[in-house]
Amino acid sequence: EVQLVESGGGLVQTGGSLTLSCAVSGFSFADYGIAWFRQGSGGKREGISCIRGRDGSVFYANAVEGRFTISSNNDKNIVYLQLTNLKPEDTAVYYCAATPWGPLSTAPTPISSAWEYKYWGEGTQVTVSS
Repeated sequence: EVQLVESGGGLVQTGGSLTLSCAVSGFSFADYGIAWFRQGSGGKREGISCIRGRDGSVFYANAVEGRFTISSNNDKNIVYLQLTNLKPEDTAVYYCAATPWGPLSTAPTPISSAWEYKYWGEGTQVTVSS
């Protein structure tokens, strides 16, 4: 059974930092892309970063590049998202998602659409106060 469990969300002030974790199980880490999406109140689910399990290639949305860093511990099957210099507009529920890499290789970017992702965690709330 595939499982993705996020943790690490919370309340932080503008300019602060958080590190989110996604513990994955039930599939071969090397064959998948694991991504972080976020959804603010009333908004659509936005792809923000992805890491390819096999070689560690990473991708970022323009809105977060330079502030967020995705990484993985392949031995522990955990994907991290380090959030720095947080802004109120980063407030959202952050979701971890995973899917086989093959379909992602033909997408415009690996985070262009939530529909590409087959498995999802339940999300963790990040709130940035001004």
